[in-house]
Amino acid sequence: MKRILLLGGVTEALAIARTLGPSHIYSLAGVGRVPTDLTCQVRIGGYGGAQGLAQFIRDEGIDLLFDATHPYAAQISQNAATAAQLTGIPCWALRRPAWQPHPGDDWREVSDWTELISALAPFRRPLFTLGREPLQHLDEIPADQFWTLRALDVYPGNERCEVIGARGPFLLEDERTLFERRQIDVLISKNSGSTATEPKLAVARERGVPVLVLKRPGLPGADREFLSLQETLAALEAIDL
Repeated sequence: MKRILLLGGVTEALAIARTLGPSHIYSLAGVGRVPTDLTCQVRIGGYGGAQGLAQFIRDEGIDLLFDATHPYAAQISQNAATAAQLTGIPCWALRRPAWQPHPGDDWREVSDWTELISALAPFRRPLFTLGREPLQHLDEIPADQFWTLRALDVYPGNERCEVIGARGPFLLEDERTLFERRQIDVLISKNSGSTATEPKLAVARERGVPVLVLKRPGLPGADREFLSLQETLAALEAIDL
């Protein structure tokens, strides 16, 4: 029987974890809610880099490492690939496809925070959907801007930033209401490829609102890569768990 270490970070990871039995481990970094209804083991926290992850794999007798982390968690994916090489076990990965612009979209790709802030200068009412990163820059908000920041949980903002705690999936009508009430004139987003958060892009398209898209990082190759949850589950069903 193969023992799996599943590195979570995207919605699909939880669906995978629900198919795993008691001998397998579902690993989470600790951000967000921890599921309590799983049959598999749940581990919270980091490993101390690739070497620490490799030692955990040896200590726990892991046979297959599965990377289902977020597309922007490049360092974790690199650690996973390196740890698999160090321990001689296969590394599989779920690589969620990126969103593609539709007719009528005004997408403007930015590479980093500095480029993002420069591109943001002409706007007044941005909606950030990057997670917690903008919280580090609240004291840098220009006097002529008011930020709406959406994250998994509520965090303190300031007089020029309100933080909304919300978890997908998001409904189209709710996104329309959000854009209208807050008079959003630019959307800032990672290209996560998630259907749960895609409605915001449809509303931006409807309203002619530009989207500043944070460029995806490069990710290491894996022994097997899957583009969907369905492909992943089919492959796991085919091995001896």
